[in-house]
Amino acid sequence: PLPVVASVADTGKGITEEQRGRLFQPFYTTRKGGHGLGLSISRTIVQDHQGTLDASGAPGTGAIFTVRLPSARGAGKG
Repeated sequence: PLPVVASVADTGKGITEEQRGRLFQPFYTTRKGGHGLGLSISRTIVQDHQGTLDASGAPGTGAIFTVRLPSARGAGKG
């Protein structure tokens, strides 16, 4: 079965190579007042469901976050 894929894109400031390497680490943030837990928790939840959460983008081009989850066997049948 094919995976379920969902992507979210923005037109923000983008992601540097350094940020991409740390983005999913707990307590890493680039936002003033941020806690740095959102992406770490999100990736853990997705991985607990045998999926992946990835980020791409470059400075000045925005960012794209993609979630891939295995589809449920027999989903939609019945």
